Amino acid sequence: MTFEQAKKRSLLLKEQLEQWNYEYYVNDNPSVSDQEYDRVMQELIAIEQRYSKLIIIDSPTQRVSGQVSKKFNKYVHTIQMLSLGNAFNYDDLIHFDEQIKELTGFPEVEYTCELKIDGLSISLVYDNHLLVMGATRGDGLTGEDVTVNIKQIKSIPLRIDQPTLTVRGEVYLSVEEFNKINEERGENGESEFANPRNAAAGTLRQLDSTIVAKRKLNAFLYYYVNALQDGIQSQYEALQRLEQLKFKTNPEYRYCSNIAAVWAYIQEYEPKRHQLGYEIDGIVIKVNNLNLYNRIGYTAKNPKWAIAYKFPAKVVVTKLLNIFPSVGRTGRITYNAVLDPVRIAGTIVRAATLHNADFIIERDIRIGDNVQVKKAGDIIPEVINCVVACRQKNAQKWYEATHCPECNSLLERVEGEVDQYCINSVCSKKITRGLEHYCSRNAMNIEGISEKIIERLFKLGYLKSFSNLYQLEQYRAEIIEFKNFGEKSFENMIASINNSKNNSLERLLFALGIRHVGQKTAKLLARQFKTIDNLATMNIEQLSIINDIGPIVAASVVDYFAIPDNQQELALLRQRGVKMEYYATNQHLAQKFENYRFVITGVLSKPREYFKELIESYGGQISENVSAKTTYLLAGGYAGNKLVKAQKLNVKIINEEEFQQLLNKGG
Repeated sequence: MTFEQAKKRSLLLKEQLEQWNYEYYVNDNPSVSDQEYDRVMQELIAIEQRYSKLIIIDSPTQRVSGQVSKKFNKYVHTIQMLSLGNAFNYDDLIHFDEQIKELTGFPEVEYTCELKIDGLSISLVYDNHLLVMGATRGDGLTGEDVTVNIKQIKSIPLRIDQPTLTVRGEVYLSVEEFNKINEERGENGESEFANPRNAAAGTLRQLDSTIVAKRKLNAFLYYYVNALQDGIQSQYEALQRLEQLKFKTNPEYRYCSNIAAVWAYIQEYEPKRHQLGYEIDGIVIKVNNLNLYNRIGYTAKNPKWAIAYKFPAKVVVTKLLNIFPSVGRTGRITYNAVLDPVRIAGTIVRAATLHNADFIIERDIRIGDNVQVKKAGDIIPEVINCVVACRQKNAQKWYEATHCPECNSLLERVEGEVDQYCINSVCSKKITRGLEHYCSRNAMNIEGISEKIIERLFKLGYLKSFSNLYQLEQYRAEIIEFKNFGEKSFENMIASINNSKNNSLERLLFALGIRHVGQKTAKLLARQFKTIDNLATMNIEQLSIINDIGPIVAASVVDYFAIPDNQQELALLRQRGVKMEYYATNQHLAQKFENYRFVITGVLSKPREYFKELIESYGGQISENVSAKTTYLLAGGYAGNKLVKAQKLNVKIINEEEFQQLLNKGG
């Protein structure tokens, strides 16, 4: 292939890939399979490797992550990014409308309403059709240049059919992706993000773009800077123009002829807010006619022609009585608040998480303060801030712990991380928490051995390691004397311990508590290497080339098997009969669902985990999201957005009865 032929071919491939990106990430309606997309991408990469002059800034290949920055440079916005004033009730809206009418002299004012996305504000600058800058809002005047990370958001075009443009919007994380990230972080012993906004903000400011790409950020664009100069007369028209330029706009925006229509829109969307798949915290109301903006004017911080109606927050205020640290199985320190009891969402809350030391210090939270408390996801109580205006003189300034609350070892902080860790390998709490994890349902699934039993066995010296579990029968006489723990309870516990010896390798790998190895990673490693001996011989380079196993996980696995104490413990587990091989639950049927990809949604007759394990035991794969490569959507009652998406993509939808027929017939 000559250079001219390669140039012509690369332009065609770039156009195809950008169109497919737009269909998949903006329209949510892919027209080609993932395999075809990957084939074309590889062809383009090969051409660019041969003719490096063909690599330009807007090539889809330049989205490929892996770049690590030392720091982010500052970026000065040419036009200040203002924040919005707030309205909290109907009266506030009426007052806002009356002010607009007074300033414009109009008897009625038209508005455009948009959902207020709970994310991180960004500004995108295009020059000569190309994306040349992606910056955070910062203080409104100066933000940070995060262009390399912005390029990992595939709904944002690298090239547009317009020479110059500055457009602004919100980077966000879907609720589904947020839950997935927190689940993985929890499995890996990492601190969980407080909410999708914090996760999105933290991700966009990652120095390693590989992490940004993995977390699947998205963006809604909503503000066309200098729209009037380009002949656009209204906000509604501006949003339509952004759509024509193939930006992703939020589809729920609406033209409202007056403030009464605005209020109707708010009342419609407040109860819908938890059904959207992403978090919103209100409604943005903008005067629709752009020609009125300069007449209406600005304050020092806010435009007068727009306002944000904030939904009532489910936040309560109570007194913070104390702060204490606790240590988890990985040694990570979590800080907890003791609260004056308060009712939140129907339950009495006496304690809440404060996350880590930096969280407390940044907010200057003190013992004795009145604090704002909410339930994260309406489940986990968390302190979100203190009420400084109500601070008493005797409020005690708080200082982070320097030593482990259990073993008094000096705490350490890993460079680049916010968490503190106890690194004492014989810390009693780390050991007992590790044993609890080993016995948990998703690990070795040992029933009949509670947290209290583990702590008592540890104190008596009967249970100091995983391998000790398989020797507990020798303490029968002593254990059956425990309060509320007789002969039958002991027999059931021992039977469950013995049954755990026959678990497949992925359960053992997860149970061992190897840092960064959650359930998904454990299963991937088990399937890839089949035995623990094979895995133990791998080096970082060999592990890193496996899909979804990056250098951090690889280093953690290699480090684990290099520690003599771990080698000895594995030898004792093997000696006591614990199997260390991977096998499918139905070995002779393990390939029945090979290359089949399932998505599960809705309310089913059994826990979702039951169906996941059954599908995987037959060689199938589980995905969280419906796409063109989904083979089946297993749908129960009250199925939501995934069902709608499957119908749009013509994905085969089956119920439990049809799923059972699929098992019986062989797919």
